[in-house]
Amino acid sequence: MTDDAPDGVPGVPPRTGTGRAAPGPTRSTAGAPPAGAVISLLIVDDHPVVRDGLRGMFESAPGFSVLGEASNGVEAVGLTAELDPDVVLMDLRMPGGGGVDAIAELTRRGARAKVLVLTTWDTDSDTLPAIEAGATGYLLKDAPRDELFKGVHAAAEGRTVLSPAVASRLVSAVRSPGGEPPSAREREVLALVARGTSNREIARELFISEATVKTHLTHLYAKLGVNDRAAAVARGYERGILGRSGPG
Repeated sequence: MTDDAPDGVPGVPPRTGTGRAAPGPTRSTAGAPPAGAVISLLIVDDHPVVRDGLRGMFESAPGFSVLGEASNGVEAVGLTAELDPDVVLMDLRMPGGGGVDAIAELTRRGARAKVLVLTTWDTDSDTLPAIEAGATGYLLKDAPRDELFKGVHAAAEGRTVLSPAVASRLVSAVRSPGGEPPSAREREVLALVARGTSNREIARELFISEATVKTHLTHLYAKLGVNDRAAAVARGYERGILGRSGPG
C-alpha cells in the first residue's frame, strides 16, 4: 500500500522507534478536530506488516498523522491515553488483548478518540459486540484506500461508518432479532462448551475475554431458546449444529 505523494507531507510528524511522535499541530481537545486540521491516528493490529502498510498509506497522504502503533488491545488503551489520537484504527482478534475489550475500556474511560474497527471479520459475533462496546465505525480490510480515508474523516467527525456487508448484517439483526442461526464464532464457543471447557479456557483458546465468552453464550441461549450450558449443548446436537466437521 503505497502512494506517489512526496515524502515530508506538511503537518505529519516523523516516525519514531517507540510508537510516539513529535508534537503535531494544535487541535481541539473536545469533539471533532477543526475543519482542515490534520487527523491523528493510532494503528492497532497484531501483524507488523499490516501496521507498516497502514502507516505508509496514511503518512503518504496529506491530512493524516500516525502518532503510534499497538499490537494488542491492552497496548492500545495505554497509548490512546498517552498520545490522545483523533481516531484509533482497531483490529479485533489479537493475542494479548482483543479489540472489543479495548473499545469497551476506552468507552468506560471517556476517551476523546473515535474508534474505527478495521478487520477481516464481519460475523455477527464480531460486529455487534464491537459496536455495542462503543465503536464509531466498522470497515473491512479489503476496503479501497479512498473508502478508508473517507471513513477516518467521518469517524473523526463522530459520524457512523459501516462497510456495506456489516450494514446489511446489522439491518438483518434488527429486523429479525433472535431469528438468526448461531454465528461461526458462537459455534466455536458451543463446541468448546460441549467438550466441557470452562469460560476461562475458552477465552484463552479463542484469544478473547471471559466477558466476551459470556456474551457469546447469552446470544447462543437466546438463539437456541435455552437457559443454560447443558441445554445449549443438547439443543446444538438436536439441531445438527454440533457433530459436524465445521460450521454449516
